[in-house]
Amino acid sequence: MLEEADLATGLRYNYSRDSLEEKMRGQKENQIEMLSGLTPDHLVPQDHPIRRIKPIVDHALNELSPVFSQMYAAGGRPSIPPEHLLKASLLIALFSVRSERQFCDRLRYDLLFKWFLDLNVMDDGFNPSVFSKNRERLLEHQVARGFLVKVIEEARRRHLLSADHFTVDGTLLEAWASLKSVHPKGEGKPPTSGSKNPEVDFRGQQRTNDTHQSTTDAEARLARKGAGKEAKLCFAGHVLMENRNGLVVDMTLTQATGTAEREAALAMLTHVAGNQRITLAADKNYDTRDFVTVCRDWNVTPHVACRQSTILDRRTTRHAGYQLSQKIRKRVEEIFGWVKTVAGGRKLRYKGVQRNEFWMELTVAAYDLVRMARLGPGEVDIDP
Repeated sequence: MLEEADLATGLRYNYSRDSLEEKMRGQKENQIEMLSGLTPDHLVPQDHPIRRIKPIVDHALNELSPVFSQMYAAGGRPSIPPEHLLKASLLIALFSVRSERQFCDRLRYDLLFKWFLDLNVMDDGFNPSVFSKNRERLLEHQVARGFLVKVIEEARRRHLLSADHFTVDGTLLEAWASLKSVHPKGEGKPPTSGSKNPEVDFRGQQRTNDTHQSTTDAEARLARKGAGKEAKLCFAGHVLMENRNGLVVDMTLTQATGTAEREAALAMLTHVAGNQRITLAADKNYDTRDFVTVCRDWNVTPHVACRQSTILDRRTTRHAGYQLSQKIRKRVEEIFGWVKTVAGGRKLRYKGVQRNEFWMELTVAAYDLVRMARLGPGEVDIDP
């Protein structure tokens, strides 16, 4: 009898302890299908920074609607709206998505992405081949450049841009091609051993851009960051930044040549230079007689960093504005840092200048949108 009583007491004790633990940790419930009135807009936090970006994007795309209408025929099978493709490209840059295929997989379940694209919860994503099939059409009508212009116009309307002081700089962006693909011109692609990663011995060979090119991307060029650095297949990205809030007002992507930075800078200056005198800050690579002379002819004061044997004199360097330009110009490195890390531009995804420039136009537009979301209308981030 004593043993039965002890057993009953122990069972009651264990049952009550298990019940208490269940109440403390909560009940596990299986997922069930249900009808809900929630939309993606209800689930995106009201203080999320992307809520300040989306109205600017929607306004810019609405102004580009006539261009989109010209891109498509009046009849035929309905296509993915170009607004979705451009917004998707912005999301890839803003949220560091590795590839277009990964974005399409994530679109199936990421409600913030669906909200930004104005999709419903139950709407399916689109196939990644849509990007490649429609990119030629977007390239033909220069849609990315048009979108960047609309973003810059919105920043100008909010009085966030300086009209007098600018900074220019360039950087190397590694191409989507391996050094193993570099071979003498005119020989074509050499036979391979059949393995996925064949061994290639370049010992004793002198490879230059005049005699060799990549069989993967013929427009990529061998370049190095500096003396003693290894050579890589690269393109050159260039930006023109205004000095008030560090926003990009122009950009271009070119082949990586020895004079690409100065040539691109002069090309971008034609869009801002005029009768009003402006200043242009730059690093030592721009301290050449030809570049400084052209700037002065265009009513541009060159605030370039001085080499040991500089072309500048005290007429320029003695002013406090020169010292301020040298301090502010370093902010342009923040743009390149964001493009390479957050937007994934350290290793380019596409082949050729045209496709990579299309990507960079949308990427710097995304950078401007992030900066504008942090700044209110008329707010100044850098003291002039």
